[in-house]
Amino acid sequence: METVAQRLGHEFNNLLLLKHALTHMSAVGDDRTLQSYQRLEFQGDRVMALVVTDMLMQEFPIAEEGELARRLTALVRNETCVEIARELELGDDIYLGSGEAGSGGRKKKAILGDVCESVIAAVYVDGGFPAAQKFVRRFWQPKMHRYDQAQRDSKTELQEWAQSQSLAVPEYGIVRRMGPDHAPEFLVEVNVKGYAAMRAAGGSKRSAEHAAAYRMLLREGVIEAENDDE
Repeated sequence: METVAQRLGHEFNNLLLLKHALTHMSAVGDDRTLQSYQRLEFQGDRVMALVVTDMLMQEFPIAEEGELARRLTALVRNETCVEIARELELGDDIYLGSGEAGSGGRKKKAILGDVCESVIAAVYVDGGFPAAQKFVRRFWQPKMHRYDQAQRDSKTELQEWAQSQSLAVPEYGIVRRMGPDHAPEFLVEVNVKGYAAMRAAGGSKRSAEHAAAYRMLLREGVIEAENDDE
């Protein structure tokens, strides 16, 4: 457990919490000294969402609710949790029943995602909110602009749509620049002749332009919003 704790970057006062966070229900059986990670997974999901929401509010101070919600979904979805569980090499440390282990349970995305969330809860229960916040920030901060990447082709798609409607090429302009030099925030407006302008914010001029193009495509019904259901 201590080597796992070192990878997590948290010194546990109660290592039993970490053991519970890594215990799948298939390993519990008749051993009443063990608890599965189910309750911790439930709690960790909420703690993660709170910390990531706070990070988004600070990172994108002028983003609207809809954009924040889409960014949050991209960051807390199971795929992201699975990725972080793999970064931490948690698969080999999960306690599984023989049947689950034999069926490849250590590599199953559903289990890895749950364990990632349960570990967050274990850190939270053991060290309080500051410890959990530190852990989540460490692993989620590098992924904060995933939503920007998902929109990387929006400008091209908007231009192609405008051309198909015999319209002029979309024009982009910076409405204002906010924030310090090391962490700027741009509010950008895109204009297509004959249509209402659309604005969006981003951590760079490029990402803001893509976000504005994406929002215009949504508004005009050219594309549909992604289904966020897991």
